[in-house]
Amino acid sequence: MNALPVAPIAADPATAFRSVARSHVGRVRSINEDRVFDCPEAGIWAVADGMGGHRGGDLAAQAVVERLRALTASRRVADFTDMLVALGQANADIRHRNDTNGFDAGTTVVAALIDGATAHIAWAGDSRAYRIRDGGLQLLTHDHSLVQELIDAGLLTPAAAERHPQSNVVTRALGICDDPGLQMTSAPLAPGDRLLLCSDGLSRSFQPDDAVDGDTEQLCDRLLGNALRRDGTDNVSLVVVEIADR
Repeated sequence: MNALPVAPIAADPATAFRSVARSHVGRVRSINEDRVFDCPEAGIWAVADGMGGHRGGDLAAQAVVERLRALTASRRVADFTDMLVALGQANADIRHRNDTNGFDAGTTVVAALIDGATAHIAWAGDSRAYRIRDGGLQLLTHDHSLVQELIDAGLLTPAAAERHPQSNVVTRALGICDDPGLQMTSAPLAPGDRLLLCSDGLSRSFQPDDAVDGDTEQLCDRLLGNALRRDGTDNVSLVVVEIADR
């Protein structure tokens, strides 16, 4: 697929990105199946939460990073279509590895490309994107999960969903089928906004007040620390991107 030419990422001289990424195995698990991609120079970030344990969940998440790294290593400026193609290639890579090794691994993903003053986001599963603005928090994605479907149907409350025995069951992911069912959205950004991408190891214990204070690195460390303290039963990964005045 040939993408149309686009203006360089962050072409506005008044705008710059600052980003910080963290990934932690958690307090219970022995393998970190999460992976993060942090490439502010290309305006692309991602969090992938692998599924499959010793049968390749970490490799599934790593396939996302490898495809995005190959994309951003090229000399041309990438656009949102290029990022979607890279995620599709990661899906094919995971499926090929599963077929070759008899695995059933997959990975959720949330990826963002910022072009000028707009964040273009693609996701599959329950990895999430939030916009933090003026102390307020807005969820930009909608989980692809069994409990979210029950919530949408009015059969389960959000509070009950947190305790549901199948709260970890996702309905879309890379590596599960030929079409991963990526969903897409776009959100305007302004100087001072922050974009948070995270795995469900963070979002399941996330509270709105967590995202209010501190610089980008302090915020990232506080979010990680709170997730480990409140739960920590899963891997925890996040990227915080700040849109800053130069």
